[in-house]
Amino acid sequence: MWLRNLFFIGVILGGIVGVRAALFPAPLPPRAGQFDATLVEAEDFVALVTQVDAAVDSGIAKAGLKPAPRADELTVVRRLHLALMGTTPSLQEIRQLEAYQGEHRLQWWLEGILRDRRSADFLAERFARAYVGTEGGPFLVYRRRRFVSWLADEFAKNRPYDHLVRDMIASLGLWTDKPATNFISVTVEQDQKNQPNPERLAARVTRAFLGIRLDCAQCHNHPFEDWKQADFQGLAGFFGQVKLGFTGISDGDGEFELENRKSGKPETIAPRVPFRPDLISAEGTRREQLASWVTHPENPYFARVTVNRVWALMFGRPMLEQVDDISSVEEVPPVLQLLADDFVAHDYDLRRLIRVITATQAFQRDSAADHEITTDHERVWAAFPICRLRPEQVVGSVQQAASLTTLDADTHILLRLAGYGARTEFMKRYGDMGEDEFDNRGGTIPQRLVLMNGELVHDRTKEGIFSAATRIGWQASDDRVAVRTAYLAVLTREPTEVESAHFQSRLDGSTGRERIRRMEDLYWTLINSTEFSWNH
Repeated sequence: MWLRNLFFIGVILGGIVGVRAALFPAPLPPRAGQFDATLVEAEDFVALVTQVDAAVDSGIAKAGLKPAPRADELTVVRRLHLALMGTTPSLQEIRQLEAYQGEHRLQWWLEGILRDRRSADFLAERFARAYVGTEGGPFLVYRRRRFVSWLADEFAKNRPYDHLVRDMIASLGLWTDKPATNFISVTVEQDQKNQPNPERLAARVTRAFLGIRLDCAQCHNHPFEDWKQADFQGLAGFFGQVKLGFTGISDGDGEFELENRKSGKPETIAPRVPFRPDLISAEGTRREQLASWVTHPENPYFARVTVNRVWALMFGRPMLEQVDDISSVEEVPPVLQLLADDFVAHDYDLRRLIRVITATQAFQRDSAADHEITTDHERVWAAFPICRLRPEQVVGSVQQAASLTTLDADTHILLRLAGYGARTEFMKRYGDMGEDEFDNRGGTIPQRLVLMNGELVHDRTKEGIFSAATRIGWQASDDRVAVRTAYLAVLTREPTEVESAHFQSRLDGSTGRERIRRMEDLYWTLINSTEFSWNH
C-alpha cells in the first residue's frame, strides 16, 4: 500500500515540476557564447563564398533572369531551423536573437544550432535514411535506433565525415557495442545462410557514398552508362569475406561467389573497383581497402555526393536532381565542384560546409520578388526554392509553435514523453516519405485533413496551461501584441498591417474564456495556413 502511495506522490510531484518548468522556464543559456568569428572572417572562407556567389550569378545571367532580393533575417533563421533541426524556432529563441547586438548575426545563430543536440539528432536521421533505410531490418542482429544515436554522437563531435563512412564500411564487432556495424548487419538475410548480403552492401555503398547507381548493372551492363556488370560484382567482392557470428561482424575466409548462368556452376568473383584502381590501398582488410578507396581525396564522387546531399538538406532540393545518381550528369555544376574541393581541402568538415552554404547569396535569397518568380528562377538559384515541409518538420513545427518555450533536451521528461507519443501518432496518420528524402510532391487531402481535424493540432491549440495560445491570451498587454506574438511563434515573422488589423478586430478587446477561445481560433488558422506547411 505504501509503495502505491509513494508512486502516487512521485507522479504528483513530477507533474508539479513539469508545470513549473513550463510556466516559469529558466532563461536559455547564451547561444554560441564562444563564437569564433575567425571561422567566417578567414580569407579562404570569404574567398570561397565569393566564388560560389559568382558562379551562381553567372548561371543566373546566362539564363537572362533577375534574382530575388535578400530575404529578411527571420525567414533565413526559419530555413536554418527547419533544415538542421526539423522545426521552427521557438518564441523564446526568437527573443534571444532580437537581443543579440554582435556581428555576424546569422553565423552566430547558426553556430548555436550546430552545437544543439537537436541538430545532431535530426541530421543523423536524415543521413541514416540514405545509409540503412527506414525499416526495422533483420530481427536481433540490427539496431537502427542505436545506429542513428551513434551517428548523432559523431555529428555532435563534428567528426570528419570520411571517418564515419570508413567506420560504416569496415567496422567489426557487435551492432550494439559497435553501432557502425549496423550498416553491415542491416543487409543480413535471415534464411539458411543468415549472413550479410555482399550485393546489397555494394549497392548501398555506391548509392549513399558515391552517388552512383551501380546496382543498375547488377544483372547486365548498364544500358545508358559505362558501368558494366563486372564493375558491380567486383565491388560486391570486397564484402565476400564479411561474416556474422557470435562476436558480431567479422572478416573471415572465403570469397564472393555467383552462379555462372551458362555453366550453372559457382564462380569466384575477385574484388575490383570500377575506376581509379590506383587509389586502392594495399594494406588492411578488403573492406578497409574499399573504405579508403571510397573516401580517398582523389575519388571525385565521394565529396560531390556529400555536398549535393547537404545542399539538398539546406534548400529542400538538391543541386543535381538525383542525389544517388550524380554520375549520369554530363557536366558538374561549378558551384558543386567548388564546394566539393573545399570539403576535401578542409578534411571533410560538415560544419564548415554548412557555414559556407548559409553564407551564400543563394541561400539568403527570398522566394518572392516584385517581379514574377518562375521555376527557372529556382532552377538556377535566382530565388530560394519553395518546397513542402517533410512530415517530421510539420509535426515538429506544430509542437514547437504550441509552446512558447524551447522544446529540447532540457524540457521536462513528462512533457517530452507526451510529445513523443503525439508525434508518433501524427506520423502514422500523416504518412512518412521513407527513404525518398527530396521528393517534392504536393500534399494530399488526407494530410490536410489530419492537420485541420486531427488530435495534434486540436490538443496543442485548445485551452490549457501549457498552450501557447492560452498563455498569449493571458499575458499579452493588448490585441496588437497578442497577434504579433502568435505570428512570431507560429510563422516566425511579423504580421503585415493588414493581417494585424484583421485579427485584432477578431480579438476586439475580448477577455477571459472568450479571449482564449478566439486565440485558439487564431492559432488554428495560422497552423493550417499554406505558409506554415512550406519552406520559403
